[in-house]
Parts: sequence; C-alpha cells; structure tokens
Amino acid sequence: MITPDPIIAVRNLDFYFKDFKALDQINLNVPAGSIYGFLGPNGAGKTTTIRVLLDLFHAKDGEVQIFGQSMRQHRQEILGRIGALIETPSIYKHLSGRQNLEVLRRMLGLPKQRVDEVLEIVRLRENADKKAKEYSLGMCQRLTLAAALLNDPELLILDEPTNGLDPSGIIEMRELILQLNQEHGKTIFLSSHILSEIEKLVSHVAIIDRGKILYEGTLAGLQQQNNQNITVSLKNPDKARALLSDHNYALLEQTATGFVVQVNTEEEIAELNRLLVMNEHDVYQLAPAEQGLESIFLNVTQKLDA
Repeated sequence: MITPDPIIAVRNLDFYFKDFKALDQINLNVPAGSIYGFLGPNGAGKTTTIRVLLDLFHAKDGEVQIFGQSMRQHRQEILGRIGALIETPSIYKHLSGRQNLEVLRRMLGLPKQRVDEVLEIVRLRENADKKAKEYSLGMCQRLTLAAALLNDPELLILDEPTNGLDPSGIIEMRELILQLNQEHGKTIFLSSHILSEIEKLVSHVAIIDRGKILYEGTLAGLQQQNNQNITVSLKNPDKARALLSDHNYALLEQTATGFVVQVNTEEEIAELNRLLVMNEHDVYQLAPAEQGLESIFLNVTQKLDA
C-alpha cells in the first residue's frame, strides 16, 4: 500500500550485522497525521529499523525518505524535525525533572518557556522540581518524552514507550500519545509488542517478523483481511476437533462451546458444516469470529512458517 506523500517512505531497505541479514527488503509508508503501529515480537527487527530511520545505523542498500527528503542528503535538517524515545529512559538521576530539560534546552538554544510547556503536556508540572531518582518508571518515561518534545517536532518516533510500565503508567502513556496526535498534530511512529495497547491507538500498522514486512496498511484493512475465521459451537467439541484436524482444518483457539476455525472462503464454511453434520455432530452455531489484534498477529506471523 502506498499513501500519497507519506511522512516516512522506506524503499527496499536491507541491513546486515556482519553476515546476518537483520532487515530484508523493508518498505514502509507512514501517512502524515497518523498513529502508525510498528508491530513484531522481540528480535523481529523493530529497533533496528528505528535506528536506521534515525540514521544511528547506516544501511548500504535501500532508501529512507522523511518529510520527502533523502536521509543521506538532508540528515541534519530531517533530524531537527523529529523527536525520539528509544528503549530505556536516559536521564540524569541526580537532577530534577526541570533541570534535566533545562540542560537539553540550552544545548538546543530553545526559549526558556519551552520547558514549562512540555512539562505541562506530559503532566509533570507538579513534580518538576523533584529529583529524577525519586520518579517512578512511568514518570521517567514521561520526562524522556518531554525531552523529545522540546524542539516541537512534527514526527515522534517511540520505541516500546510502555515497556515495563504498570497498568496505570500504560494508560497514562496511551492518553498522552492520543493527545499529542489529536491536539498537537504530531505524526507518531510507534513500535511495540504489546498488541492490546496498539489496537487502542493506531490508524495504520505494519507487521514485521524476522526482518520481513508481512503486512502494511490500515488497521481496519488488516482486520477485514482476517475476518473469515469462524466460531463453531457444537455438542461434542473434543470429537469434532479430532475430525477437523484429520481433515487439515486449522483450529486457532478453543471457546467454551467449541473452537475457532480458519477458513478462506464461504464455500469452505459450507464444506465444514457438511463434514460435521455428515459425521453426526450437532452443530449449534457457525458465526464470524471476533478477532482481536493479537489473534490476527498470530495468524499473519504463522504464515511465515507455512
């Protein structure tokens, strides 16, 4: 899928660690104004891709364009318009939250009032003068996000921003990301392996596994593409499960009264029902399965093993 004038456009990107191919022909199109979820299990290539996007790793093969400009030719200009939060927070624990931001503000030559503005955005104004060593992990993560916002970037790149946070910290970060997108107009490129959180945030998504992109497009498109699976409810699920396994049906998950079966066409649904009835199984219901992003993700990544 190619979107008009994407804010990030990656074409045919390969990246190697010595002889190991970490990224294999990566293509990405991140629409301006979107919250774009970059999904994959640990070790799939998410952080490597982000480091290439920020020119921390230099890929020999492929092209990275951000804001319509080549990263190779316009590196400094592009990076000045990006804010990034990568992995664990990097802050001075012996300084207060305000002092941490003041150090960076002076380095960037920004107006003094910008520190108070970003503290307000990330909801740290009341704790701004506490030492960072007294902050919770969630507060440290928000302080690092405040640092990424100091230069008022157009694009935010966030790598696992909820990693290690407790439930209240996750909710707080989710609300912040939505606020930054909807009220402050930031395009957000968000990597995560916590799929239940991503599902509540993103408009667009890419799935990466073992360095390959398995899907890219809208979240709605991904859900529609994977909506053929059906829930089967019947009298004797255990016997029926053995029958369907013998006929090479993929049983995706168990339910209270049956299971979810992977199908690709309406004809396959009819064949499934016929098989069960002819083998004297009382079928109570065949219904479209309501699939969350976690189930869809497993379906997509399992195809790589097929």
